[in-house]
Amino acid sequence: MNQLERIGFVGTGRMGANMAMRLRDVGYEISALYDARVEAAHAAARETGGRVCATLAEVTANADVIVTVVSDDAAMDAIFSETGDTLLAGAEGKTFINCATLSPAVHVDVQRRADMRGARALEACMASSISQARSGSLYLMIGGRREDFERMEPLLEKLSSSLRYIGGAGRAAQLKALVNMVMNVNTAGLAEGLGLADALGLDLTMVREVFSQTGAASRVLETDGEDMQNRDHAVYFSAEHAAKDSGIALALARQNQLVLPLAKATFEQYERMKALGLGGLDKSGVSELTFKGRHASS
Repeated sequence: MNQLERIGFVGTGRMGANMAMRLRDVGYEISALYDARVEAAHAAARETGGRVCATLAEVTANADVIVTVVSDDAAMDAIFSETGDTLLAGAEGKTFINCATLSPAVHVDVQRRADMRGARALEACMASSISQARSGSLYLMIGGRREDFERMEPLLEKLSSSLRYIGGAGRAAQLKALVNMVMNVNTAGLAEGLGLADALGLDLTMVREVFSQTGAASRVLETDGEDMQNRDHAVYFSAEHAAKDSGIALALARQNQLVLPLAKATFEQYERMKALGLGGLDKSGVSELTFKGRHASS
């Protein structure tokens, strides 16, 4: 592809908007923006110069490549509906790059629907944060036809510092579910370790330093340990999303007759956060369930 092609975005929350700004910065035209929360689309338009669209079909009409960043399987099914207002209207020749963490079967079905309309579809699963979306240093796992990946590779490289083709439709989504499942298990485990250390009266700064130099070290310790200690749960990856993604992995395990007790226990912790009204906190907020004296501890 070349940078004369127009880029549309469906889903202009924190990740989508920052990806759009990144592509604008490196020379792509952001031509169409849509979000179920129209104020989010207008905010992204002010930063990118993109046109706010009233319908999904309008996005497709005004873009050559459409990047989608939606919340869950139901939202993805809706924007690629086979009837009514849909991105598939007039989609012949267009390319969809779908970045949400979804059930793998949904990505497979979206590719099938796109094929029927003469369009292309890729999944670009992200294992990164908002700041990396803005700087173009996302870790992207790509699923779909290799030839479609190769055609989109120049654009994807502008968004990513680590770009990996995983396989056909649904394969990147499978791997992303596993990445998040393991991350969530690590996060819940760290919260329990620091919660117990706090109950024992140990200095948590010292504990984190010891963890970092022993077998307790992890990427999650780097990103979440201090936040757990200080109860700073500004959201980068929400507890609601952690529950969703662990649930996707557990569904894959059931389909393959596997029992994953740690993943199940972690899923239940994040579901408990949701039940307590804490689902909007960062995943580090799972520590609110494990530190004595915190309002959600038991």
